[in-house]
Amino acid sequence: MAEGDIEDFIEQNRHLAELVDTFRGLSESEKQWKARRAFLFRNINDFEDPHIDHLLALSMVWANNVFLGCRYNPDLLEKVKEMAEGIVVEDAPIFRTRDEIMKNQVTTLQNNASPCSQYTRTWTDGNNFGIGLSVV
Repeated sequence: MAEGDIEDFIEQNRHLAELVDTFRGLSESEKQWKARRAFLFRNINDFEDPHIDHLLALSMVWANNVFLGCRYNPDLLEKVKEMAEGIVVEDAPIFRTRDEIMKNQVTTLQNNASPCSQYTRTWTDGNNFGIGLSVV
């Protein structure tokens, strides 16, 4: 739902909008709530009253993934991403795993290595290792 579509939906379904607004978490920022609220409005007609908790749980999974970088079962993530299709989150954070960060650092170090020198280990007095510089 686009921003205008949500406003139209709210005008036409005031009682439903009031119900959805009761689901806002105390710690949700305005940005997070706006996005999760759009998720709820987009999908609320697909869930009957006794299953509304299921929709709320799915909305939290989606919001936690988008805003906090939480990871879930791939099938579950695929489902909530399909449910959120068309919802635009401006300035959403980008999360990377530790492995992605480490790979990037190794690549950066390799790309920045000087081709004319390298560090080598050398024996010094007392059989201690020291760091020496050898020019190739």
